[in-house]
Amino acid sequence: MDPLTQGALGAALPQAVANRRQVLAAGALGFLSGMAPDLDVLIRSAEDPLLFLEYHRQFTHALVFIPVGGLLCALLLHRLIGRRAGLGFGPSYLFCTLGYATHGLLDSCTTYGTLLLWPFSDQRFAWNTISIIDPLFTLPILALIVFAALRRRPALARAAMVWGLAYLALGAWQRDRAEVLGEALAAERGHVPLRLEAKPSFANILVWKVVYETATDFHVDAVRTWPSAVVYPGSSIPRLDTARDLPWLDPASQQARDVERFAWFSNDYVARDPQVPGRVIDVRYSLLPNEIDSLWSIQLTPGAGPAQHVSYTMHRNRRDGQVEILWQMLLGQPLSGSGEYRISGL
Repeated sequence: MDPLTQGALGAALPQAVANRRQVLAAGALGFLSGMAPDLDVLIRSAEDPLLFLEYHRQFTHALVFIPVGGLLCALLLHRLIGRRAGLGFGPSYLFCTLGYATHGLLDSCTTYGTLLLWPFSDQRFAWNTISIIDPLFTLPILALIVFAALRRRPALARAAMVWGLAYLALGAWQRDRAEVLGEALAAERGHVPLRLEAKPSFANILVWKVVYETATDFHVDAVRTWPSAVVYPGSSIPRLDTARDLPWLDPASQQARDVERFAWFSNDYVARDPQVPGRVIDVRYSLLPNEIDSLWSIQLTPGAGPAQHVSYTMHRNRRDGQVEILWQMLLGQPLSGSGEYRISGL
C-alpha cells in the first residue's frame, strides 16, 4: 500500500487500544511505525538493479520481525514522542509494535506479494483484495484517526479498524466474483486454465483484471463485478519460453539468473515483450485492466558479459484517454470496438 495508508492504519490499531490520555501519542507512534517497514526500499545496488525486488517486502515485512521492528521504532520514537507525551517505554513499545504489525498484513492484501513467513518460506502472499492505492479505503480511516486524536476518543479509531476490515472483506467477496466471471469467460473460449487470478484495477474494487494461464499463453481481460456483471475482453500473449524467445541467452550467465529472479518476483507471470527485442515483462499489472501493457520490465542485452546484470525499467507513461476508459469501465459502459458484453446471472 501507499505510505499514507500504511501510516493511517498503523495509527488506528494503537489508538484503538489506548486510553483517552494516550490516544494522540499512540496515533503518532503508530503512524510512523506503520510506515517504517518500507524503509527496505533503501536496500539497493547500482550494479544489481533487481536487488531491491528481493528485499522489498522481505524481512522487514515478516511476521517474525514484528517485535524487532517495533523495538527499533520505539528506541527512536520514544524519546521524540512517547516521553514527551508522558508515556513510559513499555507503552511506547506496545504502540510502535502494534503500528508496525499492521504493515505486512495490509501489504499482503494487495497483489504485489509479501514474504510474511520469511525466513522459513519464500512464498509471496498476495490475497488480491485491494488496490495498492484506494482512496475509499484510506480516506475514512485517515479522517477517523485524526478526529480520534483531536477529540481524545479511541472509539473513533475502533470505527476506523472496523471500516478497514469490512472494506477488505468486501474486496475479498468482489475478488471471488471476478474469478467466477473469469472462469466462465475461459470456459466460453474452451480453455481450462492452469491457474486464474483476479486483481483489483487501480484505486477501486469494482473493476478487476483477470489473468489466466493456459499451456501456451496468458489471457488478460477486465470484469466489472457489480451491480451487473460486465466483461471487457482483452488479449493474450505467449508465456515466456527462454529457449524459444531468447535463444542466444547463455543459461549460465547472470542475465539468465536475473530472468529467474524476475520470474520469481512476478510469480511466473512473465512474457517476452512483442514490441521490444530482449525485453521481458510482468503481465500482471497495467493501468487499464484489459490490456497487456506492463508497468515494469527487464531488458536483456545480447552479447553481454557472463557477469552483466539485466536493466530494470518502470513504465509510467500514461496514454491519452486511459483514465476516461477506466472510468467508463467503472460505470459499466460499453467501450468502442472492445467487444464488451454482459454475463447475466452472476
